Amino acid sequence: MSTRDEKETIELGIIGAGGMGRFYAQRLSNAGWKKVHVCDLPQNYEKLKHDFQGSAINVLPDGFHVSRRCDWIMYAVEAEHIDSAIAKYGPATKIGAIVGGQTSVKLPEMNALLKHLPSDVHIVSCHSMHGPGVDPRDQPLVVVRQRATDEKYQLVLRILSCFESNFVHLTAEKHDRITADTQAVTHAAFLSMGSAWKANNQFPWMVPHFAGGIENVKVNVALRIYSNKWHVYAGLAIMNPIANIQITQYARSVADLFKLMIQEKEDEFRSRIKAAGDYVFGGLQKDHVPILLSDDILDEFSLSKIPKEQRKPNSHLSLLAMVDCWYTLGLNPYEHMVCQTPLFRLWMGITEYLFRSPTMLEEAIMAALYRKEIRSDDMEFVTCARGWAECVSLGSMEAYQKRFTETASFFEDRFAESTIVGNNMISMITKNMDKSPAA
Repeated sequence: MSTRDEKETIELGIIGAGGMGRFYAQRLSNAGWKKVHVCDLPQNYEKLKHDFQGSAINVLPDGFHVSRRCDWIMYAVEAEHIDSAIAKYGPATKIGAIVGGQTSVKLPEMNALLKHLPSDVHIVSCHSMHGPGVDPRDQPLVVVRQRATDEKYQLVLRILSCFESNFVHLTAEKHDRITADTQAVTHAAFLSMGSAWKANNQFPWMVPHFAGGIENVKVNVALRIYSNKWHVYAGLAIMNPIANIQITQYARSVADLFKLMIQEKEDEFRSRIKAAGDYVFGGLQKDHVPILLSDDILDEFSLSKIPKEQRKPNSHLSLLAMVDCWYTLGLNPYEHMVCQTPLFRLWMGITEYLFRSPTMLEEAIMAALYRKEIRSDDMEFVTCARGWAECVSLGSMEAYQKRFTETASFFEDRFAESTIVGNNMISMITKNMDKSPAA
């Protein structure tokens, strides 16, 4: 625990005042750190001063002012701009200071820190595995120690302890591999759902086969993603080379399964689903506590007004393909729960729930193979999954932004409601499922 003397004398600086930058500054200030400084682009200086008026947080004109005076500095800028930001302000870093970043892709960030910072500066980065709207308590907080004495490293841990998160100590490479396996592919699945609904001019909460417990998670999380800033997801997918492999395979799994569906090759389809399910879920012990509880509990978080008796089975192609993707790549998603995000935990939860419910899985398989009235929805999902994979493969931030914002505008009228429902859903999962061995 930090001493009163530390909190009164050590100066903390955050370069970048987006959602996470402000979140960090406010949390540190509320924890009693007396000298918390924040800055953004010079043209945003006056607005930032207005936003923090009456706060104990000190707003500085730019990154040079932060770098010259602060003992601990965190770059909270977009992943695509991390190199240019550190190149600009890094050389002005105070001798002996500790510097890190909060981007979701660590290898490019670490390369920039090593390249542009003076050799007499310590490097310790971090990554809170959640967005600024989530309670950080008991959430994973990755810490990457690249170059630091024990004394400086312990200081960083004391500074970050006010988040009450669970520290996960990783290398930059290990961090990026895990986030590719968890965040990037998860986001691609939900992005594809949203794009498919838009392409079909559908609001899923008004469609019978998009109603129910699992569907509530899909809809609320997809809308939650589209209500956020596009660059958060673009940077993670495009700047992490490992993510491209996972997202490409996910799109391929979606297409491969769909081809079997439209040909009604039941034996081959069942065999592939069984092999994937046995690989991912077959090793779970009988006393394993599921991540999610039941369809009834998930029904509490519905945007749909469709009565239960009017609901119809769905193919759940997005979930079947995810398990097939993990199986094909030889990945065990449970190994990465140490770095779980709230969204990944929900994604794992509904996937596990489907595959551990024989009746529900059988309904999904039969719907996938023989319910021709939902083929158009599944076909659109295939197209959108491939589109997102191609966008990531090409490394086009512009294309990513265009696809994202066009879909977001289609759903924006429901963002406020879905955010409230989504927050309640995440809170339920976090509080009730922490007893799970997977947590």
